Amino acid sequence: MLKPSRRLLQASILPSSRLSTSVSYIQLRHFAAPAVGVSTASQKYDDDTLRNVFDSPSFWRDFRGFRQSGTLPPSGLFANRYLTHAEGFIGFSKESVEKCQRLVAKVIQASSVQERCLIPRLLDRLSDSLCRVLDMAEFVRSTHPDPDFQQASDQAYTMLFEFMNVLNTTPDLKTNLEGALADLQVSAKWSNEERMVAQILLRDFSKSAIDLPQEKRQAFVDFSNQINRLGTKFVKDMRPETQAINLSNRQLKDVDPLVFEYASARYLTGMAIPTTGPVAATTLRSMKDANARRELYIAGRIAPRTQLQTLQDFLQARAKVANLSGYSSYAKMNLVDKLAKSPVAVQFFLDALSRDNRAQIRQEMDEILVLKKLETNDAGVSTQVDAWDRDYYQAQQAEKQRSRSRRPDFMCAYFSLGTVMQGLSRLFTQLYGVRLVPVPIAFGEAWNPDVRRLDVIDETAGRIAILYCDFFARPAKSCNPAHFTLRCSRHIHPSELEEAATLHPELDPLQVVNDGMAVSYNPTTKEIYQLPTIALVCDFQANKSYQSAAEPTLLSFRDLQTLFHEMGHAIHSIIGRTAHQIVSGTRCATDFAELPSVLMEHFATDPLVLSLFARHWQTDAPLPYELVTERLAIDRKGQGMETEHQVILAVLDQAYHSDLPLCVPDGFDSTAVFHSIHDRYGSVREPRETSAQGFFGHLVEYGGTYYSYLFDRAIARRVWDVVFDGGRDGGAVKRERGERFREEVLKWGGSRDGWECLAGLLRDERLRAGGEEAMRLVGEWGVKD
Repeated sequence: MLKPSRRLLQASILPSSRLSTSVSYIQLRHFAAPAVGVSTASQKYDDDTLRNVFDSPSFWRDFRGFRQSGTLPPSGLFANRYLTHAEGFIGFSKESVEKCQRLVAKVIQASSVQERCLIPRLLDRLSDSLCRVLDMAEFVRSTHPDPDFQQASDQAYTMLFEFMNVLNTTPDLKTNLEGALADLQVSAKWSNEERMVAQILLRDFSKSAIDLPQEKRQAFVDFSNQINRLGTKFVKDMRPETQAINLSNRQLKDVDPLVFEYASARYLTGMAIPTTGPVAATTLRSMKDANARRELYIAGRIAPRTQLQTLQDFLQARAKVANLSGYSSYAKMNLVDKLAKSPVAVQFFLDALSRDNRAQIRQEMDEILVLKKLETNDAGVSTQVDAWDRDYYQAQQAEKQRSRSRRPDFMCAYFSLGTVMQGLSRLFTQLYGVRLVPVPIAFGEAWNPDVRRLDVIDETAGRIAILYCDFFARPAKSCNPAHFTLRCSRHIHPSELEEAATLHPELDPLQVVNDGMAVSYNPTTKEIYQLPTIALVCDFQANKSYQSAAEPTLLSFRDLQTLFHEMGHAIHSIIGRTAHQIVSGTRCATDFAELPSVLMEHFATDPLVLSLFARHWQTDAPLPYELVTERLAIDRKGQGMETEHQVILAVLDQAYHSDLPLCVPDGFDSTAVFHSIHDRYGSVREPRETSAQGFFGHLVEYGGTYYSYLFDRAIARRVWDVVFDGGRDGGAVKRERGERFREEVLKWGGSRDGWECLAGLLRDERLRAGGEEAMRLVGEWGVKD
């Protein structure tokens, strides 16, 4: 039976006459009361409920509190008052554009010192109004199962994206911001966060050719729209020129039996094997015939010429945008506001990391070569490891490791989804004083019946965020795990409520200001904040008879690590509650944003953390940690090769976003660049027939910052060892260690320079100024586990 205090309270509609600058109406039901002094019994109830809403389908059906019968009016997706139906996205977009236009007018017309002091806040509101639609539309068009919602959100995204590009080339916005920053009468009144917001926005304006004549500004907008279109096309068309190859029964005689079950087509003499995907990967790992492996490997890495042309056009459009903005390359433009600051510094990091990785590579290559020589029975013939050998012999190594353990892998029985969520909540309580509390979902609030809603409760501040969990696989759903920020933290000023009451006197001002979505209220400061609203999407395979079975969804060890990773992003969004959304949570430098998530992967393998939750779903026996030790030994085989592969991609990303796309006299050849870099940084020669850059979809998202994941892996390893003592002596669950990470990193979002965060966190002054030598130092730390 659900306790009434846990139910989602609906906001009441207040007449405009109740509005005042003292916001006395806050005492009403817009806000959940701070959860201060929550009883142990209540926490135990929440903890048990957290497990049951994920592990027991019958409990979840009763808990969520409604039937989708149409008898209740929909609350709107995410409780957004516009999104009660798909067409609401268009109204949401139009209303947002009108709000943006009012804010633009205020910034441009600001003349007095008092008015100009408001410019950072007004521009942050402008950014927030855009991101409310763009972030939500991006999520809905990729996740919502209803085609009408997908189409409407796509239209909304396009409308706001094009409007944003126009704003980025509106000179008066930059001129007034620049003038306010330079005027000490104005900028001296700003907080440090406001000053940071102003500097970030000025850098953004400088990237948008805003000082150019009108015709060149229009060219910038046109190229930006072209980049958006070409990038989408490139990712959508990522498939090899040859979709499948025919292999004979003789070639396939040693292949994993699963290949026969899922092959594209089967003939009397053989079968058609897909050149990409899980079947291809399994075949490469298990097929003994080296010539057949070579054929399959190469076929899966040749992109169609049309795809390579799309890539070339895309990279050249990016280079032209950079040139219009006054930069010699897109990488230089995109790195200005990152920790690296320049392509040279990125290269310092990657070269240092590559050197650190060489010993590991030599050891792994020697081990593979021994296996290859043993299999060929001719030590004089097999003198090198080929590209199509690595997966095959690494699979053999892993199988030998499993055979030595003489135990089947039953770890998933200790990782029911509900107990893992319990563990995350318990860990966050230990480290940061926050916990996850399930809340019934209102009719129309979610996009699928399997979506769970969790409120994040701070032990002193009460409800500080909302988390939607879409964890189960379903047809047409993306298989890529992801963290989506649907709405960021932001201080809602009383003047916004007054303005809303004037514009819409028939509505509750807070409903207008925050689109009906949740807010938090601090009774001490009397401040209202937007609640960070987050969606986590995974693709966990539920029990086939999940809706009625007693067995819960069980996670593999890799699933466990994935969920911890994504929750690392979430905790950054949750704790990074800044007054300005532009620097909230994960809205920090791209090459700093992965630190909390990669760090969480270390917690996922710590014995004390696992002891918080990892118990057999039937017997309640604790997880024997030796199972984890054996699994880690298997997973870490080939770690050096994987690091080498990531270094190659990061260097390739830098080269493609350098001045090469426009400066090569005989025309830009992305394939020649790919092979040149592979030859320099790779330990195994890549076959010259391949053009695997045609499948490098992360080029679109990262644009000169692909090194970020390696960079944050190196930092996370250091943080784990220095701050959390590598898990020794209970360091992984000590509150003072969690508070140190919270105070130096998480709470700032992007409002503090990342190097300052690291210098404070690691107590290493060599890092504070950043620069090329700091980047080299991080590379020398390495990424080995």
